[in-house]
Amino acid sequence: MSVDIQGIKEQVLKHSDKLDRVRSEVRKVLVGQDAMLSRLLIAMLTGGHVLLEGLPGLAKTTAIKALANAIKCKFNRIQFTPDLLPADLIGTMIYNPREGTFGTRKGPIFANLILADEINRAPSKVQSALLEAMQEHQVTIGDQTYPLEEPFLVLATQNPIEQEGTYPLPEAQVDRFMLKIVVDYPSKADERKVVDSVLDEIRREVQPVLEPSELVAMKRTTSSIYMDDKVKDYALDVVAATRRPEEFRLKELKPLIEYGASPRASINLCLAARANAFLAGRGYVTPQDIKDVAHDVMRHRIIITYEAEAEEMTTSDIVSKVLESVPVP
Repeated sequence: MSVDIQGIKEQVLKHSDKLDRVRSEVRKVLVGQDAMLSRLLIAMLTGGHVLLEGLPGLAKTTAIKALANAIKCKFNRIQFTPDLLPADLIGTMIYNPREGTFGTRKGPIFANLILADEINRAPSKVQSALLEAMQEHQVTIGDQTYPLEEPFLVLATQNPIEQEGTYPLPEAQVDRFMLKIVVDYPSKADERKVVDSVLDEIRREVQPVLEPSELVAMKRTTSSIYMDDKVKDYALDVVAATRRPEEFRLKELKPLIEYGASPRASINLCLAARANAFLAGRGYVTPQDIKDVAHDVMRHRIIITYEAEAEEMTTSDIVSKVLESVPVP
């Protein structure tokens, strides 16, 4: 079967102007952090959910709000707190005494873009209330199931779990996030720009430049980007190396990994690689696209042993070793 890669590339380039406008709008309020912005765009192009982890003050919430404002769709911010209840998130049944019936009051989850701010501030039962919405794009209230309007995207932030007053996310919850982005401190030059804008009281408004229908068209084009079988096999090998490291000459990793990456890692690795190719203006996926997104796709899907913690080995270190050892087609 022949694939019209040139035709796919032309479709990608047709959308590039709109994507550049989204970038420009977000950069009005987001200084630096280009890697974080590109990952948020990858999530937008694939419909995957994102978990941003970093210390307070690193513009996690600012980035998500700016992206939401650049798209003409419904946006809700949910501040997660220890006293939040599942009903506060998804909604509940309300009794009407005058009519003697129950009615449904929908919660803030009924939106296109959801900012789950400081998601690890709420206990597990609240975090788990997001599971059905994230996986099935639907919510059950009482005995009724309500579909969520497309596009539907959860963008969550969290402080590192070592911080006081936080709850570790359940493994089933974490696995439903396509990407986990670790946000680092800005460079000195970028931080100077932030300080100057605050001292000079410069306020910039993000304008909506992307229609939901245009986002749907972008997602359709992303799904058509060509991915050769050899590249797919490479992605599968990268994931398999976290489960059976001895088969990839990585025996030293076996005692460090409790559980390897799940099948969702393989799926999301391929989806994110396609979106990475889209951002690069290509109609096909290369092994480098797999490498570019591997850390963000896999770092939260590998569970390390106590031995790894004792050796101060992180999941990112393991992914790096895997990428160094798995043969590239």
